[in-house]
Amino acid sequence: MLERELKTAIDLAWKAGDCIMEFYEKGFQIHQKILKNDFVEPVTEADKMAQEIIVSGLKEVFPDDGILSEEAEDNLERLGKQRVWMIDPIDGTKGFVEKAKDFAVHIGLAFQDQPVLGVVYQPALRRIFFASKGKGAFLSENERSPKRLHVSEKAKFEEMTLVTSRLHRSRRISEIFERLSFKDQIAHGSVGLKIGLIAEGKADVYIHLSPHTKFWDTCAPQAIIEEAGGILTNLFGEKIRYNLPDAQNYKGILATNRVVHQELVRSLHSILKLND
Repeated sequence: MLERELKTAIDLAWKAGDCIMEFYEKGFQIHQKILKNDFVEPVTEADKMAQEIIVSGLKEVFPDDGILSEEAEDNLERLGKQRVWMIDPIDGTKGFVEKAKDFAVHIGLAFQDQPVLGVVYQPALRRIFFASKGKGAFLSENERSPKRLHVSEKAKFEEMTLVTSRLHRSRRISEIFERLSFKDQIAHGSVGLKIGLIAEGKADVYIHLSPHTKFWDTCAPQAIIEEAGGILTNLFGEKIRYNLPDAQNYKGILATNRVVHQELVRSLHSILKLND
């Protein structure tokens, strides 16, 4: 089940990654896009070319599926489809612009309202995370044989590592780190790569307080972390439903090794005074 879909997604991620790295080496133009509430993000030629590679490839192989992609208009045709591909051609464009290496290609597939397949590819280091429903999560580095992933089994915050944003660190995240006495923290770019660290067992918790992520940021990583034994929800511990008209994750993101998930939801409510 999903073998053809996974192979296609991996092949397209590699191809898009090669395109992205050509721009990375030779240079590119940077533009600004204005989102809701005047939130501004960069977009480059590489984003658009990578998207074209992925979208055209998926349409050729799976013409009946829906597609939601960051750099394309969402005409909501996807709402009439049971299967929808969710694509972020470059997750972590700011890191890409900086010539850092912590950016990734995301290709996820949702069936009805939940992720069933995910590919997160870090082209600068040739590391590719992938998973499909019921088949486990894997990481291949430099095209070597994939290794199966599993989250940690740590059950105490003081033993755990919190992965945080390298570019968007907030005062509230610092407060959470101190209040819950996490042992350590790792600053990293890309939602997908941060969640990949949890799937690898190198980190244990990721808390994203901002309402600015979209389905294409979380679909592929969620498929990977959950096949590795972890969990991804919103900050209230609720499932993210991927068949809604509005693709924005207004209630943030919480990804953990699953062991501490509900305890962490309760703790965040107390610290942040969250109101559903």
